[in-house]
Amino acid sequence: MTTATAVPVTGAGADGRRRSGPPRTGRLGVLGLASLVGLLELIPRTGLVDPGFLPPFSAMALALVDQLGTGEFWDALGATMLGAALGLAIAMAGGVGLGMVIGSVPVLRAATSSTIEFLRPIPSVALIPLAVLIYGAEPRATLLLVVYACFWQVLVQVLYGIQDVDPVARETARSYRFSTWAQVRTVIWPTALPYVVTGFRLAAAVALVLEITGELIIGSPGLGQRIAVAQSSGAVAALYALVIVTGLIGVAVNLVARTAERRVLHWHPSIRGELPR
Repeated sequence: MTTATAVPVTGAGADGRRRSGPPRTGRLGVLGLASLVGLLELIPRTGLVDPGFLPPFSAMALALVDQLGTGEFWDALGATMLGAALGLAIAMAGGVGLGMVIGSVPVLRAATSSTIEFLRPIPSVALIPLAVLIYGAEPRATLLLVVYACFWQVLVQVLYGIQDVDPVARETARSYRFSTWAQVRTVIWPTALPYVVTGFRLAAAVALVLEITGELIIGSPGLGQRIAVAQSSGAVAALYALVIVTGLIGVAVNLVARTAERRVLHWHPSIRGELPR
């Protein structure tokens, strides 16, 4: 049985209703971030670390402002976001479609299980020589890495979701002579959907990591390529500024994925338990 998570309260208002407490987690997060910024500013200035390797945060911020004022930065940002989004979309389509077919047919599930378990642990970065051999330094080489890494995240979650379908519900649908599409729509999909959304959330983060990694190593256009150029040219502050940008993008991607999860699964007990009452 799934139970809703209780929301902490601090007391009752004048109307007798319970009021939720202040968002202490958010305040502590802001305090932790401010402390990190302070340390990044203080450590190089006190000589604990050579500023040539770790410049003060103020220098990183100035370099970031300079980057924001160039068209090349926005072109690179667009290339990175487009590559990650396209790879994620292809992986979602392939993972969900193939997962629904394999998971719904026991013979296919048994026949492909060993192949999936063999291919899934292979790191995407191990495919970089193959991607470069096929596509060179084109964006398609990085796209191949993104699709490969994200595909397994989605496929495995879909297979778990179909495996979790209540066999009584499945047999009931069959006894009522539901068509294959009706069984998928009314029995299989509602159970697998939370797993699909989890696969999307995991794959979204992986897509960004592999996109930037591919750009950094292969040299395809994007933020990763600009990071490599900044490193080779000795522009340390600009390098850290670009790293900060990638971190901010990661936070934004996670927030978007979490928001999409709550919207799509608003009916699910795990999400309803998070909502304030």
